[in-house]
Amino acid sequence: MDAKSESSGDGAVPEAPEQSVVVISAGANHSVALLSGKMVCSWGRGEDGQLGHGDAEDRAVPTVLTAFDVPGIASVICGADHTTAYSEDEMQLYSWGWGDFGRLGHGNSSDVFSPQPIQALRGIKITQIACGDSHCLAVTVNGQVHSWGRNQNGQLGLGNNDDSLLPQKIQAFEGVCIRMIAAGAEHTAAVTQDGDLYGWGWGRYGNLGLGDREDRFVPEKVSPLEEGEKMVLVACGWRHSVTVSSSGGLYTYGWSKYGQLGHGDFEDHLAPRKVEALKDSPISQIAGGWRHTMAVAADGKLYGWGWNKFGQVGVGDNIDHCSPVQVDFPDEQKTTQVACGWRHTLALTENKNIFSWGRGTSGQLGHGEIVDRNTPKMIDALSLDGYACKQLESSNGVPMTGEAWAKPSARYAIVPDENVCRSGNGTDAAPHGDVKRMRV
Repeated sequence: MDAKSESSGDGAVPEAPEQSVVVISAGANHSVALLSGKMVCSWGRGEDGQLGHGDAEDRAVPTVLTAFDVPGIASVICGADHTTAYSEDEMQLYSWGWGDFGRLGHGNSSDVFSPQPIQALRGIKITQIACGDSHCLAVTVNGQVHSWGRNQNGQLGLGNNDDSLLPQKIQAFEGVCIRMIAAGAEHTAAVTQDGDLYGWGWGRYGNLGLGDREDRFVPEKVSPLEEGEKMVLVACGWRHSVTVSSSGGLYTYGWSKYGQLGHGDFEDHLAPRKVEALKDSPISQIAGGWRHTMAVAADGKLYGWGWNKFGQVGVGDNIDHCSPVQVDFPDEQKTTQVACGWRHTLALTENKNIFSWGRGTSGQLGHGEIVDRNTPKMIDALSLDGYACKQLESSNGVPMTGEAWAKPSARYAIVPDENVCRSGNGTDAAPHGDVKRMRV
């Protein structure tokens, strides 16, 4: 499909000084990038406003949020169907997209089509944000954690299972300084400054790392590893978790029906287990997709494994892989960042080129087409070896002070999921009480 038809009403930004991508993130079917000039671009599915362009249109190429004229944007993070961005200059977190269950933190469940400030967090210095399927968390400069959104399995860590339309501080971490957090579909993980690992929320697949399949409504510390390793990184897939130790050791746990744990089998693991295949490759960054996993080694090599129906592992086939496989890039470019969507993957290389692969039917790969790819392809518009961000499309979005809200009842009907089931081990069952929303 022609990229311009995907971005109706958009125009080209006049050629600008050379910029480069500094942050990438991927949602269920959309992607975002932060440029060195502090501009935000988005592309892919836009049905719920997750692209932030003031409408519900898909974009098949990276498009600048021209109405988002906020100084000092330092990070952008995707949830499944929503997006967040933090301004260091303003000390303000913004969110937009699907608002069900309060995941946007605005005190309601309305969908939002352009970035809006989360007033409850105004003036708070935030160092990291994590977005799951329907919940979000933020770590402050003091190591405190605020959470909001869906909470049917305790994933907010507040001691109950009530959804929260506004950010609330996790009291269980009083006196504990959090280094990093990660959010899955209905579970959450964290590592402390002391290297301890915590898990809470939905635990049916062992994805909390606590040795059982029980839910937790408050954070619980994972038993120390036999090696005495301290954790420094954590990431969550939909139903699995990934963590890295201070020595670069990679550990995974949880659901492994598609081999996403990387242990050479398809068995769930209820506690962190070292990925032996990468024991000689210290890991510097990790990302979890819906059912696949990616890891960047200290030498810049990228590895992928797990569900690969749409080529999201990036190794040239569509076969699931239960052990890590190296992803190849032109000229052996080294990877500096990786991000997993539900069925697609993004990578940034040391050459300041951005690549994408996997599912592409919503334009989330950013190539101006709607096809799947099982090997990395450079996004020319954003890459220094391409157009170097000089000829980006621009949205004519609704200004931030304009009308940007839509109540769920105006756009969707709530339909109970008749196939919900909580029993079983290694199945695709959804948590109890899941609902789906359909356009009316």
